[in-house]
Amino acid sequence: MRATVGDQLVQHGRVVGQHDRVGEIVEVLGQEGNPPYRVRFEDGHEGVCSPGPDTEIRHRETTTGP
Repeated sequence: MRATVGDQLVQHGRVVGQHDRVGEIVEVLGQEGNPPYRVRFEDGHEGVCSPGPDTEIRHRETTTGP
């Protein structure tokens, strides 16, 4: 799993009715885009995460110039 600053980290709910938690990666603490990541979640909480199998990285869209 590799990520860059600005990507979204999505932690899927583990039980029925539990919502996904979405956060923005604000710092990559591992080498070459590897975990752990410092993540700021939608509620303003910030923490260090080492993603597990219930987590996905949504890479931000990059645009290329003409």
